[in-house]
Amino acid sequence: MTSLLHDDAEEPVAEEPTTKEGWRRFVAHQPEAPAILTAAGLAELPARERARLLQARKDYHSDLPLAATPTMRQLLTTGRLLIQLNRGQISARRGIILSGASGTGKTTALTQLGRTHERAVRRRHPARAGEHRIPVVYVTVPTAATPKILAIEFARFYGIEFGPRATMPDIVNTVCTVAARTHLELVLIDEIHNIIGSRAGAEVSDQLKYFAERLPATFAYAGIEVEEQGLFAGPRGRQIAGRFTLITSAPFDYGTAEQRDAWRALVATLEQALRLHEHRPGTLVELAEYLYQRTGGMIGSLSQLVRGAAVVAIDEETERVTQDLLDLIPLDHAATRTAPARRPRSGTGKAKR
Repeated sequence: MTSLLHDDAEEPVAEEPTTKEGWRRFVAHQPEAPAILTAAGLAELPARERARLLQARKDYHSDLPLAATPTMRQLLTTGRLLIQLNRGQISARRGIILSGASGTGKTTALTQLGRTHERAVRRRHPARAGEHRIPVVYVTVPTAATPKILAIEFARFYGIEFGPRATMPDIVNTVCTVAARTHLELVLIDEIHNIIGSRAGAEVSDQLKYFAERLPATFAYAGIEVEEQGLFAGPRGRQIAGRFTLITSAPFDYGTAEQRDAWRALVATLEQALRLHEHRPGTLVELAEYLYQRTGGMIGSLSQLVRGAAVVAIDEETERVTQDLLDLIPLDHAATRTAPARRPRSGTGKAKR
């Protein structure tokens, strides 16, 4: 029988997308849904092949793709528009800030914007023509960041190393030269809340502004509730407010029929991605209200809950997700604390076991 999986050598250690190699792997990564075999088909497989298929299915469910949420769609639409409008602009380019509570899918949406744009660039510049293009840079702001640390994060993405005596102008000029040579178009800055209120926050903010002036790219930031933390306060804040579009990433609501339909559509998309032998389609949609109660409408918590249940269903050989199984999956404290306060109205979509 032909092998369902490649005979693999040692898997390389995955690099974070904050390096160009890690980012390229992230952009290229497209999880392939494993085959769902009958009991007879599974029985025919050699033990080693069956074990590898089992692990492949667990890996797939651990990495289930998230559906495009309204926030993600808004970010993608706004991002594409601003990238186009900013082309040819010498200064005063417009940017985006994605702000919201933890667990509402900000990083997922931000990186999806970068992935979508880079794939579009690769389609326009295939093969050798695109080899030297690095159209997207993804950087996270460390806690207690200084302007120099931030500049080094940009350099680290490109794989540029500097000695201890390197000055800020050395680092910044090198980064800007490499960015121009590799046709940078989009800069993604995650964890932007780490600069607010910090000792060097104002200087780091100025450094980001300087990069935005020097780099011919659209800047997209993501952070936790940045407007409430004072990002738009004072002269610097007013300047940011005048140049950036704010998109709010919030938990799903469940009060109106339209909101409940949107939540059920999200659950249905996740369910359609499952590859479990005994799972009955529609089970999770029937549990939409229960899932909302467990997660408080937080998309990160919903993803963790469904992915965790699918992996356990494979491990325990039940091959289906039920409410009893979902009850066993632990969630983050934020979802556990928030969910009761966001409990939907009674009488809508009762959960079934």
